[in-house]
Amino acid sequence: MTPDLPSRDTARAAIGRAAVEQFESRPRDTGIRKTGKPVAESHVAEPTREWIVVVPVKGTSDAKSRFGDTLPDRGALALAIALDTVAAALAAESVVGVIVVTSAAVATAFDELDALVVVEHEPAGLAAAIASGIELASELGSPGRGTAVLLGDLPALTPGELDAALALSAAHERAMVADAEGTGTALVTAADGATHATAFGPASAAAHSAAGYVPLEVPVDSGLRNDVDTVEQLEALSPRLGERTSAVLAAR
Repeated sequence: MTPDLPSRDTARAAIGRAAVEQFESRPRDTGIRKTGKPVAESHVAEPTREWIVVVPVKGTSDAKSRFGDTLPDRGALALAIALDTVAAALAAESVVGVIVVTSAAVATAFDELDALVVVEHEPAGLAAAIASGIELASELGSPGRGTAVLLGDLPALTPGELDAALALSAAHERAMVADAEGTGTALVTAADGATHATAFGPASAAAHSAAGYVPLEVPVDSGLRNDVDTVEQLEALSPRLGERTSAVLAAR
């Protein structure tokens, strides 16, 4: 007989309680705002049923430089996009925690969403941020819990779209969702017991596929596949944008 599984709220509450204990045991210069207890050495992998999602967020004034000078407050818009992305991930039923790796300048905004925040006092690039998040996610490990990396520029993402992709991911040790153009990557996952080999950057879809991430069939118009790097991409999603992104655009 399959044992009763804890609810998402119960799992999140357990992580929250462990966060204080784990934080107190860490050196104060790590920059980790909230964490969870390390995975036990006796961890035995189980079919994946819940996820911790890592979201790297640049969080600096030069974020989204490809927006150019057409927007008066590019930094505020980039932050709103990231906040909408994280809020959607937190609302997904299969997600029990979201780790945001970002700068001190914007960390509080993600704290207020109840994300687990790792502050980068000296940002070292996307790969380093993702590695930090994955390392922390491994400490939050538990039987049946996988780890996903989600890029933070998906302002039209819905919780249901993320849940659907994660449900497909659970059937594979490693899986991925390409962006709408098919060359970049919006999401990579590693099921319980598997490890990541992330390769974000130019032509990352091909690189992730070569690293053993199985491409998932997700509709091209899904908010999960529509990242934004230009004003034109943002405008094309205008009817579907998250509330924070919409508010910043309306304020223009």
